Amino acid sequence: MTDWYKINRQADELLTDIQGFLKSVLELDGISGVLVPRRLPVKHTVMPALVSRPEFLDDADPLAPAFTVNSAKNLSRLTRKGLDANIAAVMRSCEIRAFVELVKLHQSEREPVILIGMDCLGALTNRSYPKFAEANPENPSEAFRKARLAGNDPADPAVMNSACRICEHPVPEAADIVIGLYGIDLEAGLFLQAKTGRGREMLEKIGASPAQAPKDRDEVINKLIDERIAARDRVFEETAEAVSSIEKLAAYLADCVNCYNCRVACPACYCRECVFTTDVFDHDPMQYLHWADRRGALKMPTDTVFYHMTRLTHMSTACVGCGQCSNACPNDIPLTELFRTVSHRTQAAFDYEAGRSTEEPPPLLVFKEDEFSEIVGIGE
Repeated sequence: MTDWYKINRQADELLTDIQGFLKSVLELDGISGVLVPRRLPVKHTVMPALVSRPEFLDDADPLAPAFTVNSAKNLSRLTRKGLDANIAAVMRSCEIRAFVELVKLHQSEREPVILIGMDCLGALTNRSYPKFAEANPENPSEAFRKARLAGNDPADPAVMNSACRICEHPVPEAADIVIGLYGIDLEAGLFLQAKTGRGREMLEKIGASPAQAPKDRDEVINKLIDERIAARDRVFEETAEAVSSIEKLAAYLADCVNCYNCRVACPACYCRECVFTTDVFDHDPMQYLHWADRRGALKMPTDTVFYHMTRLTHMSTACVGCGQCSNACPNDIPLTELFRTVSHRTQAAFDYEAGRSTEEPPPLLVFKEDEFSEIVGIGE
């Protein structure tokens, strides 16, 4: 039984064929909507949208290098309280992995969602995408796709999201269906991989034809992953040195203004009430004067380093490295690099990878009697 299927090209542009595929999915019995990035009638704006009528998929643009929000948050809103319908969701690898974490944290439900992943070409920062779109007004998504598949970064003034440069998961693994881009002759058709029985059933229902696995795909993907891991490890080394003391960490986070954008943007940060927005950190006015008098000067706002250290403690086992924390920061603090460096070490200590599988319980929810015996002092 094949895992690969093909839909013959129907249009000159790949995006039009993807839109046609999504329309076929939405027209299936039992599918009530498709969550997908969609171009809005606002200049150069692409945002996730829940589409319930096929004609509105004419503006769907999952190839757009715009990544304004990790849609795992949207799926959490749609499914957390129960959804009496089935929807399909077109998502990047990091979005799917964040959704998997939210399912395990009981903040989302997997059953009503058909996950359609795409080989991820990366994304631009929120600030740089409009500039890139202006420089490529006819079809920014197609310009970006061709550049990335040719192994090039898009030309200035575009800037790639730093998270994408060090992401070792360009292909989604926990999806039901994957839209293939790497190592594929895209002129020959739209190639789709069924990763689950649900995905295979859906592809057969829409009439996709069985196909041979693309012969160059594994080689292309493995080469890309090796390059990303090398870049990732360089970033880890540089970041670890940059925050190797409390003084260096304070300098690293010096531009923080306590806007909490990073917390709001993080897909796995799900607390309904954050301790930093409660009275715990609403200090008495005279307390600030006491602190200033004791030190001679007091940086305002206070508690910024403590805030990020708390976030690191809470999120290091669930971080999927999507980069939305950096994308949301108004002062361009390299939060992605910091969170990835810490979370990589934390997850390695537990032999855990965030978003890998719904069958793998979060490490902090599991008690293992023989775990970390060298730390707690329990001998064999």
